Amino acid sequence: MDQGAERTHLPTTEAAVQAIRAIAEEFGVSMAVTDDIGVDRTSRRTSAGLFAVLDPDGSLPHEALVELGGAPDVDVRLFPEGDARITVEGVEFHDVPRDSVPAFLTSVYRGLARVKARLFPPGQWLVVPLPGDETYKELIPGVQLTPWLARRVGA
Repeated sequence: MDQGAERTHLPTTEAAVQAIRAIAEEFGVSMAVTDDIGVDRTSRRTSAGLFAVLDPDGSLPHEALVELGGAPDVDVRLFPEGDARITVEGVEFHDVPRDSVPAFLTSVYRGLARVKARLFPPGQWLVVPLPGDETYKELIPGVQLTPWLARRVGA
C-alpha cells in the first residue's frame, strides 16, 4: 500500500472497515468485525431516547469494533464521529482520526512502532510514527511488557 492510499479520506465507518480489511489481507492477519448500528446501539449515545434509532438529523450512526488476530494484539473501535480508539497490546490510543487508521496499522505491521523508555520520570511509551510528521505516543500501563512490546524496545 502506498502512502497516498494510506491518506485516503474515509467518510464512513464502513469505508474504514474496508480499508482495515485490505491491510489485514496485505499482512496476512485474521479479522473479525462487530457492528453497532443505530443511536440506541452506539457507545457514545447515552442520551438516546427510548426506541430511538436515528440521530436528530436523521442519520443512522454506525460504530464498529475490528479485532485483528496474530501478533501484536490489535483492535480498532471506529466511532461515527470520525475518530477511532486503537489498542495495541493493551496500549490505548484515543482520538485517532479515522483517516489516519490505515497509516497507523500499516506502521505497526511494518515494524515501525517502538517502545521508548525513560528513567526520569520513569515510564515506557509505545511510539507509532506515521508518514509525514504525525506520531502517536502513549504510556504503557503496568510494569511487565508483553513479548511483542519487549521486542520493540529501542527498535
